[in-house]
Amino acid sequence: MTQTAKIAFIGAGNMASAIFEGLIANGYPVDQIWVTDRSEEKLAPYAARGLNATTNNDEALAACDIAVLAVKPQVMKSVAEAHRDTVQQHKPLLVSVAAGIDAESLSKWFGGDVAIVRCMPNTPALVQTGASGLYANALVSEQQRQQTEAILAAVGLTLWVDNEAQIDAVTAVSGSGPAYYFLFMEAMTKAGEELGLDAETALKLTLQTALGAARMASQSDLAPADLRRNVTSPKGTTEQAILSFQQQGIDEMVLKAMTACRDRAEALTEELCKD
Repeated sequence: MTQTAKIAFIGAGNMASAIFEGLIANGYPVDQIWVTDRSEEKLAPYAARGLNATTNNDEALAACDIAVLAVKPQVMKSVAEAHRDTVQQHKPLLVSVAAGIDAESLSKWFGGDVAIVRCMPNTPALVQTGASGLYANALVSEQQRQQTEAILAAVGLTLWVDNEAQIDAVTAVSGSGPAYYFLFMEAMTKAGEELGLDAETALKLTLQTALGAARMASQSDLAPADLRRNVTSPKGTTEQAILSFQQQGIDEMVLKAMTACRDRAEALTEELCKD
C-alpha cells in the first residue's frame, strides 16, 4: 500500500481500533489515518497521538482514499444515506466490516457506482491474529485489492472469496469460529475439574494446549487429520478420547452448527438489506 493513501475509519469501536492500531504498529503514518466517532471524549486520545480525529464523517470521507465502514449493521443504512453526497463526490474505496450488509445494498445506499469490499474479520484481530474473508465488487481495482489486503493484514490473515455468498461461509468458519473454540475450552476445563484438577490448573493446561495445537497446525506441512493420527497411538489413551468423540458424531455436530450459523447470516442479510 502506498504510504500516501489516506484511510478513514468511520466508527472507532473495537474492530476499527484493532485495525488502525495494527497499521500504526506496522509503521503506517498516523497523519494518514482518520478516525470518527460521535464521542469527542473517545476521540481525544487518538487526536493526542496525531491521528486525524473528528466527529464529522463527511470531513473524513472527503479527505480519504479508503473508508473503513465500522459502524453497527443496524445503523449502516442511515449512515450511508446521510453521507451519500460526499461519497459520490470523492469516490473513496469503501471497505465494510459490518456483518450482514451486502455490497449491492451498500452501493445503493451510497448512491451507486461505488467500489466496495466486504470484509468478514474475527475477534482475534484484537490481538493481531485474526482471519478476514474479503469480497470485492466489480468496481474494485487491483490496486485497491492490494490496499485492502495491506490494511487487514495488519491484524492477521486475509483471503479473498470468489463470490459474495461465500462470505456467509466465511462467517460460519472464521467469523464465528473463535466462539466454537472458546466453547470447547470451557468444556475441556470443566472436564479437567471433574477429573480432579483444580480450576486454575485445568484452565491453564487447556489454554496452552489450544495454543500449542494451533501453532503446530499452522506451522506444519501436514493436514490436521495427519497431525491427529500422528499423536493417536493404537490402543492408547488419545485413541479412546477420539473414538468417543467420533461415536458421538462430532463431524455431524460441527456441520449442523456451522450450517445454522451460515443460515442465520443469510437471514440477517435479508433483514438488514430489505427496502
